[in-house]
Amino acid sequence: MSGGAARPARLAAWWLAIRPRTLTVSLVPVLVGSALAWARQATLDWPSALVALFAALLIQIGTNLHNDVADFERGADTPERLGPPRVTAMGWLPAGAVRRGAWVAFALAFNFGIYLADRGGWPIIAIGLASLWAGWGYTGGARPIAYTPLGELFVVIFFGLLAVGGSYYLQTRSIDAPALLAGAMVGLFAAAVITVNNLRDIDTDARAGRRTLAVLLGRRAASWLYGVETLLPFALLFWLAWLTGRGVWLAWPLLVLPLVVGQIRRLRRAVAGPVFNDLLAGTARLQFLFAVLLMLGLLA
Repeated sequence: MSGGAARPARLAAWWLAIRPRTLTVSLVPVLVGSALAWARQATLDWPSALVALFAALLIQIGTNLHNDVADFERGADTPERLGPPRVTAMGWLPAGAVRRGAWVAFALAFNFGIYLADRGGWPIIAIGLASLWAGWGYTGGARPIAYTPLGELFVVIFFGLLAVGGSYYLQTRSIDAPALLAGAMVGLFAAAVITVNNLRDIDTDARAGRRTLAVLLGRRAASWLYGVETLLPFALLFWLAWLTGRGVWLAWPLLVLPLVVGQIRRLRRAVAGPVFNDLLAGTARLQFLFAVLLMLGLLA
């Protein structure tokens, strides 16, 4: 954390607090699940898809705001932190205001979820409530998920399997192997974002007692894990093409593969420092680009 950072305007501080550079991670699963529903069953309820997008975005915003204040109160955000400045730790926004902002985001997501539950029934209720609990539990409670080796698994499940599968179910009232496979592909990229974050903070996390997967594995093994998380979706792409019968159309995401290989090389050459902030944002962009090309392949 940079103690010399200039104090931003209040609105700019809130913008920093929601962490806009990675918000696409919550939007991608809804887009992919909805596109897959159209490709498989030629059905798309636009109002439900839009409401699901807003609900997913609000859950991530609430999670980010809660993380900002929770890490500050736990003493995890120290002057040695290499990530972008956190508004609570910097004193740019009061802790109480940031916490209220998180709960407002969660409450709005809950209200959107009522509409989605009416459309999709009890499975959507279960997914929505689980997602809200997970958003709070990521850095809340006696044993926050973010402080354990389960962060990447959590993201694969909630930002991949459940998010894509739930979006697909909302449109089709069914679930099948292609939906879960697409969820795994999206979720692996989202997990890679967490791996970069934890690699950046590996030293300060270890000193603070956070037992992330990067802390347990070490830098070298964690960088290999990042490679698996970002390359495996391309291998699964061929399986998805076979299951959906989309054939050559699903080769479009392969255009991203050279960029991913370059990103892996940059990560392995990077030394500890703020360069990981660019790698983190870059990983989110690669996931978004992969998803857009996947959607085009499904809809072609």
